[in-house]
Amino acid sequence: MTGPTRRETFLLGAAAMIPATAMAQETPRRGGVLTVHFATEQRILNPSLQASTGVYIVGGKIQEALLDLDAQGNPVGVLAESWESAPDGLTHTFRLRRGVTWHDGKPFTSADVQFTAMEMWKKILNYGTTLQQFLEAVDTPDPHTAVFRYSRPMPQGLLLRALPDLGYVSPKHVFETGDIRQNPANTAPIGTGPFKFVQYERGQFIIAERNPNYWRDNMPYLDRVVWRVVGDRAAAAAQMESGQLLFSPYSALSIADMQRLGRDPRFESTTRGNEGNVRTNTLEFNFRNPILTDIRVRKAIAHSLNVPFFIENFLGPFAKPGTGPIPSVSTDYYPTAAMPQYGYDVAAANRLLDEAGHRRGAGGVRFNLRLTPAPWGEDIALWATFIQQSLSQVGIRVEIVRLDAAGFLRSVYNDWNFDLASGWHQYRSDPAVSTTVWYRSGSPRGAPWTNQWGWTDPAIDGIIDNAATEVDPVKRKALYADFVRAVQTELPLWMPIEQIFVSVFNRRIRNAGNNPRWASSTWHDTWLAS
Repeated sequence: MTGPTRRETFLLGAAAMIPATAMAQETPRRGGVLTVHFATEQRILNPSLQASTGVYIVGGKIQEALLDLDAQGNPVGVLAESWESAPDGLTHTFRLRRGVTWHDGKPFTSADVQFTAMEMWKKILNYGTTLQQFLEAVDTPDPHTAVFRYSRPMPQGLLLRALPDLGYVSPKHVFETGDIRQNPANTAPIGTGPFKFVQYERGQFIIAERNPNYWRDNMPYLDRVVWRVVGDRAAAAAQMESGQLLFSPYSALSIADMQRLGRDPRFESTTRGNEGNVRTNTLEFNFRNPILTDIRVRKAIAHSLNVPFFIENFLGPFAKPGTGPIPSVSTDYYPTAAMPQYGYDVAAANRLLDEAGHRRGAGGVRFNLRLTPAPWGEDIALWATFIQQSLSQVGIRVEIVRLDAAGFLRSVYNDWNFDLASGWHQYRSDPAVSTTVWYRSGSPRGAPWTNQWGWTDPAIDGIIDNAATEVDPVKRKALYADFVRAVQTELPLWMPIEQIFVSVFNRRIRNAGNNPRWASSTWHDTWLAS
């Protein structure tokens, strides 16, 4: 990880700074309620079943993963105390933390890890189903040892980088009977974390209280965390200013309000604490529409969009042009060679559409498409409108279909009822964690943020599988360069804008943003100054 970027410095604006050294010398204060902006409700809150920032922001305080990331972005043990891997990458052994209990008083054991890995991560969890496709078994030689056995090598670095997001554990005794997906604990989670679930009122709030039996001595400091459901960005900004909300995560406020609050000495508006959640804006094509199966049409759509203009006029310092599915911050895997790109070129777009046989008809219209944007952030809504206006210039009429979170996930990933979709892809340290899943075929229908486009390429599937099982880091990087070149050529989806999430903190919050996935992590050491 690196220090503050020029972009972060801009976001801080003229706000008064509290030196980190001064904060570090303060004595943590016990008590208090941390109120959190919850912008988009989820159907479930169990991070063992759904990898999503909207799930982690709540579930990550109640349930825990085997590992998390430390301040430098390195894997650190949570429910696992230590680990070791065989040189061939086929066996990984985790020594589990002793003396940990679930919130219902039952002991945490290796049986919970075995059950979660085999029944949730491997079969249901989006991203997990691909990551763990070669997981054959989890052996439990004793209650505090879990041995993961793979049929093809699992690079240790990949597994350790994946587990902070894809390694949350659920209690076997709660989920082993009945349909896992319908279990009431998915919306009233039972975990080992610093906070215990209390209440969820749909459309209003979620409450979790301090776990008095937490395994970390004398933690957590907070008495309670309350997530307030506020879908209106202006209302959320007003509640930040009035003190009703103390934290707004994941760029949930309007761009103007994030910049404005960053100039207010009471707040910090920053990318700090989100370094592990780099994101790219997407444009996804449904190959079930025969128009979009023609690569000339997909390239024409890309050439029609003036991405630098959009960034300069709508996103400002919050973004920069992307170059593919692996963002530039990924020093280990970002390709060094130039990859196929699709710059703004209306003449090329018109030529490609003509060549594809889509001549302009009445009113200059070539054909109609429906665009379904995700409801996650203002930039996605702006991007959808920009796409609509830009494509009209080349004769493509676009209808925007706006849905709530549940409706978007169902329409795009389960019903496949869309032509174009747009949202966020999040890069999580290694391409095999959450990036290649957008391209590899075979994910279960309905799994969010996976390849549900009706597009399959066996050659690219092979590159993805070989890269995910290659233990030599030099060869892995070369394979990922092959992957980026292939998907940028075929363009089954496009990732043209690179961003890092912005958090807005009330400066009363201490130990905020102290690891690269802070909004998703446990908050066991978070406290509030008076």
